Amino acid sequence: MISEFEKIAALNPDRIIKLLKKDKELFWEIIVSAYLDRKISLGKAAELLGITREELIKEFHKRGIPIRKLSKEDVIAEVKCKKILDRGIFRRD
Repeated sequence: MISEFEKIAALNPDRIIKLLKKDKELFWEIIVSAYLDRKISLGKAAELLGITREELIKEFHKRGIPIRKLSKEDVIAEVKCKKILDRGIFRRD
């Protein structure tokens, strides 16, 4: 049954996410599991859950969920993002 679910998820991920969001606790558990398995970043987990990274970190601490250390790739991505933001590319004047 799991392999069938994986096939459907691969073909239509938006539909699966919409379906899973109907059960908020199940969706939370799947996102946290994907984060802990290093399949998604902390930022992506927060995005999928519709909260900020800071809110997710607080929730992880509250629930006793460990925060992974950033990988080299995560650090590089964070630095690139900061440089873009510092240049003001996304400013709305």
